[in-house]
Amino acid sequence: MEPRPRKLLDQVPDAIRVKHYSYSTEKTYVYMGTAEVTQFLTHLAVSEHVAATNQNQALNAIVFLYRIDLQQELVGIDGVRAKQSAP
Repeated sequence: MEPRPRKLLDQVPDAIRVKHYSYSTEKTYVYMGTAEVTQFLTHLAVSEHVAATNQNQALNAIVFLYRIDLQQELVGIDGVRAKQSAP
């Protein structure tokens, strides 16, 4: 029987160490929660001027990662979804 592949977030510390990032960066990347995800999505909207559809795509990817890989929910994140502008 083949060994199961490592979960994505189990691989993050290795990838960070290969890039010689600091331990505090590693902790930040691995232990992001609702507040950090909200800040990231706000940064996309305000500083990077990312379209609402792309903001929602980023949110969906993060939520998927948490549900599938971490098997946990990001509590209170639903209110962060970007509003689509009328055509």
